[in-house]
Amino acid sequence: MSDEQLDLPVSADVFSAAQTIAGQVHTTPLMHSRQLDALSGASLHFKCEHLQKVGAFKARGACNALARLPEGTNLVATHSSGNHGAALAWAAARAGLGCRVVMPETAPLAKRVAVASYGAEIVLCGPSLADREAALARLVAETSAHVVPPFDDRRIIAGQGTVALEIMQQCREAGFNPDIVIAPVGGGGLLAGIGLAMAALDPGVMVLGAEPAGADDAQRSLRSGHLITSQQPNTMADGLRTTLGQRNFAVIRQTVRDIVTVSEAGIVEAMELLWTRTKQLVEPSAAVGLAAVLEHSARFRNKQVAVVLTGGNMDLDRACSLFSSREKIV
Repeated sequence: MSDEQLDLPVSADVFSAAQTIAGQVHTTPLMHSRQLDALSGASLHFKCEHLQKVGAFKARGACNALARLPEGTNLVATHSSGNHGAALAWAAARAGLGCRVVMPETAPLAKRVAVASYGAEIVLCGPSLADREAALARLVAETSAHVVPPFDDRRIIAGQGTVALEIMQQCREAGFNPDIVIAPVGGGGLLAGIGLAMAALDPGVMVLGAEPAGADDAQRSLRSGHLITSQQPNTMADGLRTTLGQRNFAVIRQTVRDIVTVSEAGIVEAMELLWTRTKQLVEPSAAVGLAAVLEHSARFRNKQVAVVLTGGNMDLDRACSLFSSREKIV
């Protein structure tokens, strides 16, 4: 499918989304840590989206999407490993809409509990993206629900891009301009949205993505110029196990400089550093940006770097077990 057929979002959509969701989501803080600066050799500024509504940046896209539903919609549905499902359930409850979320059986219990707590009905399925999409297709056939995709959607991409608008405003208020903005990438909604925003605000700022080496479809797609849609992800970062969406890939190709990969041990190290040095309880997916800075330090040395911490929803006992057994992680 060509870019023209994909109905791609543009930078103006991000600015429109910011107006739409203003007052509905938090303006999250930008945090600085001198200890992590010393460890990394860079000046790091953490965008704390784990402190967002529902504990993840996904609330932005969900709010924007629900403000742009077809008239007469009374039931929305999606598939999600957790954070998008919780965000859609939360936004749907606020709007008085029904919500059903297809979730893999392997989704963390904490995320399943969160989705249910916002009033959504959960439909469990197998662990793969194909399983999720097939289950969602059956659900839609039975209910005629309006699908709000987790990432491959113009409204979602635009909403997630509002993160970058806040980053730039906060950096400039603090008296500096970032050299690099780095964000984790799974399906690509956040990274594509950031790329669109930065292309309009300051094309000189380098936008980078980061993903686990065990789920490196985004890096392979960007570097090859062809969307890779099949992989068997092997990573603890459950929010990054999906492959890039078509719209997301098209936007990322235009606006993102590169995507780097990190090890599982690097993810645990970065998450532990964020917990202990900044006291921020982020999930594994959210630690991937810091892991990239630490594992690819030459690329970031002496730079002003904005690192997006995407979410903080996890099973705490699982997180603690990762710390206690980190020497076993390869």
